[in-house]
Amino acid sequence: MTIRQYHLYRYSIPVDSQLILRDRFLKRREGLLVHIQCQDNEGWGEIAPLPGFSAESLEMAENQAIQWLADWDMARSRDEKLSFDGLYPSVAFGLSCALAELKGKLNTEGNYHTAPLCYGDPDELYESLAHLSGEKVAKIKVGMYEANRDGLIADMFLEAIPDLQLRLDANRRWSLEKALLFAAKVKPPHRSRIQFLEEPCKTPELSREFAAQTGIAIAWDESLREPNFQFKKEPNLSAIVIKPTLIGSLEHCIELIEQAHALGIKAVLSSSIESSLGLTQLARIARQYTPNMTPGLDTLDLMDYQVLRPWKGSTLPLLDLDSELITKII
Repeated sequence: MTIRQYHLYRYSIPVDSQLILRDRFLKRREGLLVHIQCQDNEGWGEIAPLPGFSAESLEMAENQAIQWLADWDMARSRDEKLSFDGLYPSVAFGLSCALAELKGKLNTEGNYHTAPLCYGDPDELYESLAHLSGEKVAKIKVGMYEANRDGLIADMFLEAIPDLQLRLDANRRWSLEKALLFAAKVKPPHRSRIQFLEEPCKTPELSREFAAQTGIAIAWDESLREPNFQFKKEPNLSAIVIKPTLIGSLEHCIELIEQAHALGIKAVLSSSIESSLGLTQLARIARQYTPNMTPGLDTLDLMDYQVLRPWKGSTLPLLDLDSELITKII
């Protein structure tokens, strides 16, 4: 009989005290680490619901993961494959990554050339871009301050760095009127260097109207997670932004990437503030399935530590399973 083993751990690490998610401060990032073994093969995955964005809590995810792992262990006697259908997105993604590693289906090489994430401090972005080689792409969170201020900052970056491409994320914070105030501050010649603005308005319909009026390309993010979402080619739709922790299994993410590519739409892998273990897996997925696209994974520096696997070039301390910040559950 095939021998299977599994373990589940919980981590809790401090993060940047200024990190705001959906109008609340996130002081610690917490998640689960799953480890599965079958004969001489092993795989790791991370299950980390994002507060304010994931529907499931960490406790809900933990209970579901424990049940799935027990079922997976029992399935060996029936030579049965378990489905990820019906699982919370974070659970489906973490478990599917562990299985992909176990089966050797996740390539080892990763894309660690990420788009620097800026929260509005121009000096920070200039410093990040100074060390970038190749394509200069940066991401700015907008919608947290006045729309015209965001527009002025975006335009200032595009003016100061002629080869810069910007990705902007509004998280559906703006009305159409506010989104148009933003656009009014971005000079028309600069607008083509905005690769996309993720979900600028409160509804997809208003975002489409914004794009039609301004010529600024948009991307779907939250829309991908709505049950009635239908994938189609649209005017001014440049990309989809896939946050696997919020989307679901690795297989589902690959399906979305393939659908996007078939329609000539960019697919960008993006983080949900996972630990370094999850981020390195996202970098590997990006390299394997979106090889010509810079992923949005520049979130590790929000944390005080790395977990189990180091991110290329990071100097943050690396925690192992003996750390007091990691607790074994099963």
